[in-house]
Amino acid sequence: MSLTVHSIIMGMSTAYLIESDAGLVLVDAGLPRYERKVVRRIRALGRDALGLIFITHAHLDHYGSAAALRRLTGAPIAIHRADGDAMARGLTPLGSVHRRGRSLWALLRLFEPCLRPEPTAADVLLDDGDDLRAYGLDAVVLHTPGHTPGSSCLIVEGRIAFVGDLLSTTVRPRVQRSFAHDWSLIPDSLARLQALRPEWVYAGHGCRPLSGRALQRLTCEPLT
Repeated sequence: MSLTVHSIIMGMSTAYLIESDAGLVLVDAGLPRYERKVVRRIRALGRDALGLIFITHAHLDHYGSAAALRRLTGAPIAIHRADGDAMARGLTPLGSVHRRGRSLWALLRLFEPCLRPEPTAADVLLDDGDDLRAYGLDAVVLHTPGHTPGSSCLIVEGRIAFVGDLLSTTVRPRVQRSFAHDWSLIPDSLARLQALRPEWVYAGHGCRPLSGRALQRLTCEPLT
């Protein structure tokens, strides 16, 4: 299957339109009020339909425009069931804040009244190993908890990984080091992803993909 990945800057994070012969799937939906940017990109591609909105985890910079996009496109929203309740309640549970996350936490608190996401009930609650072939994409869900209880990656065609906030490629590639529901789970989640040996990795922050070889070199930094 021919497949192209289109990155879309959605405020603080990056969303990805996966284009295949069967249609379009969106990975993450950015901050609130970015839905029109996605619709414009869909139209620029000569498409008029979106098959699915896959949310990697329930933080406002990843599901903020999901409800609005569902209204505009009719596309169902999917998320791992462990994060379904937080998204349905419009919450962003940050867990334990570490290092650089302290300044980001302060900014979120400052701008929270403007950034508050719309409570968004999922249409599809996913589990580890679920596949998305029903939505026109050869992809499976890889549960990678730690950042949030339901943080998950989408593994497409066994070779392309969309990893949300498990990793970041902003400035330099690194494993999550700002916020975590359970820091002890992140090394195992990284190991699960590395064991699949994807060829390319797309993170929730940063636009450039990470090569599979570079992924294998990543380790979790000590929490000091």
